[in-house]
Amino acid sequence: MLKDGTRQATAQGADGFAGPDPAREEGGVVATLTAVNVGMPKDVPWHGRTVHTGVYKQTVTGPRMVRRLNIDGDGQGDLGGHGGEQRAVLVYQLGSYRHWAQELGRDDLAPGHFGENFTVDGLPDDEVCIGDRYRIGGALFEVTQPRVTCYRVGLRMGEPQMAALLVAHHRPGFYLRVIEEGEVEAGQEIVKTAGGPEAMTVEEIDRVLYLPGHTREQVERALRIPALSPGWQVSMRTLLDQGDGEAAGASGSAGLNTAATAPPPGWRGFRPLTVTGIQAESRSVFSLHLAADDGADLPPALPGQFLTVKVQPAGDAPPLIRSYSLSGEPGAGTYRISVKVEPHGAASNELHAHIRVGDRLEAAAPRGTFCLADGDNPVVLLSAGIGVTPVLAMLHALTRDRSTRQVWWLHGARNSTEHPFARESRDLVAALPHGRSTVFYSSPAPTDRLGVDYEQASRLSADRIAALGLPTDADAYLCGPTGFMDSVTAALVDSGLDAARVHTEMFGAGASLTPGIKGDKAAPAPHQPAGPAGTGPMVSFARSGLDVPWNDAQDSLLELAEACDVPVQWSCRTGVCHTCELALMSGSVDYSPDPVEPPADGNILICCSKPADGIVLDL
Repeated sequence: MLKDGTRQATAQGADGFAGPDPAREEGGVVATLTAVNVGMPKDVPWHGRTVHTGVYKQTVTGPRMVRRLNIDGDGQGDLGGHGGEQRAVLVYQLGSYRHWAQELGRDDLAPGHFGENFTVDGLPDDEVCIGDRYRIGGALFEVTQPRVTCYRVGLRMGEPQMAALLVAHHRPGFYLRVIEEGEVEAGQEIVKTAGGPEAMTVEEIDRVLYLPGHTREQVERALRIPALSPGWQVSMRTLLDQGDGEAAGASGSAGLNTAATAPPPGWRGFRPLTVTGIQAESRSVFSLHLAADDGADLPPALPGQFLTVKVQPAGDAPPLIRSYSLSGEPGAGTYRISVKVEPHGAASNELHAHIRVGDRLEAAAPRGTFCLADGDNPVVLLSAGIGVTPVLAMLHALTRDRSTRQVWWLHGARNSTEHPFARESRDLVAALPHGRSTVFYSSPAPTDRLGVDYEQASRLSADRIAALGLPTDADAYLCGPTGFMDSVTAALVDSGLDAARVHTEMFGAGASLTPGIKGDKAAPAPHQPAGPAGTGPMVSFARSGLDVPWNDAQDSLLELAEACDVPVQWSCRTGVCHTCELALMSGSVDYSPDPVEPPADGNILICCSKPADGIVLDL
């Protein structure tokens, strides 16, 4: 059984167990440090992979020096999710240990089991506030945020659902920032020296972000706390931008994943649209104009969104599911998608060879979060090649609205034969009172006119961007090849733009996010999973161009995607962090376990869901 070795309490704690009788006034003793736990990161086998993690802590005796980033002898394996100045020390309470011992039927729990650095008697999550300051021994600390929901606490505990349980039972624990470095030792009293402004407890702010039902007032209070860590401040600002949220059931997941910020889809599943026009835009790009069969206006799309379509090859072959950016004016009642014909692109070649005016094309509703934001600050639209399509829709929207914002149009192409929408974009920029355009040709043709068709004979590269003198308060939207976006993003930030104002869109599958997983080589292209084919519903990974029958050997859609080397993003794997939230184009899923908070309308969490019928995922 857990042994805490502390003095007997005289008051009943919030967890129902006896706990210390804390003096709540500043300068009073509020708790006791019962154990100091440290551990350096190590490699741990997990599900056939290797996790590099510092979640395994051992209790140490004697004094330990606490420094700005760490306790001596301690370290974190994944600095993207743990550690750093704002998360230097993790705290967990004996009261919660007692709760879990009873709830899980465990008698083996000992200090450090939850990966915490400080095991304390007192300081419950529903009383400690963000911004509270505490002195322990020679060090001074400030509370910055609740614990990050992460699968590794479940790995350490042998309880896969632990990350979700911590949130659902309102017992996350919290992080401390080190204000003054110094030595600490188990047995020392914890003295509160200052209270956090707004009196927002760890439990309350954790609930705001991870559970439904927050209010605008709560979010505004959180943003008035200077000690709140920058990451949580970003999440709170996102929640604030989403609207009032005063009604019961307001979602917090918008602060966790941008996928939750998209409006509900205009329709469920796929519906037929009629091809009303086909237009060549360049040597390799053509556009399709699409309208509703009955002539009614189609639901408006946001500038920058994409359309997912089913391309039906001849014969009995299954449809090819692909996504193409909407390139026309948003809100026109019809859609325009633009397609680049790739040498080995099955869908693009099928459309180019066989689609005709009057044909019908099955389409899911417009989706995507790469969208032009409102505001009056400058806008920079950057693209290369076919990456022009989503930012062209943004340019249309700005011109339609007669925007008075500064608008910079920057596009790179090989030459005029590979420059789609050249005249269209030129006319749109000219219609803006504060629009300016710079077109870059890397290999101008002899007939291309400097100063007319293009402005600079070079690539749209980082050094060229640095020389433009772009406004540092601009929102930048860029789309193109991965290498282009990486270098341009770095150049924009180096030029003074806030990284949070640089927005990118990637065609095809996005980058993976697999925290703590070690790997020394790039994953192969998406493929059918090893072993016998499944016999369940068809799962279509739209961005990866892969159709896979469901196999009950997998416990979730996330596991199926991993078996196919489809790039995925996840963190908790238990339906709480929403890192894996993405759009469900069609079909339905069943959850096991149910998410702590449901995803946004039209989205799913792949970490805890299985297909109930044939589905199409934006993955």
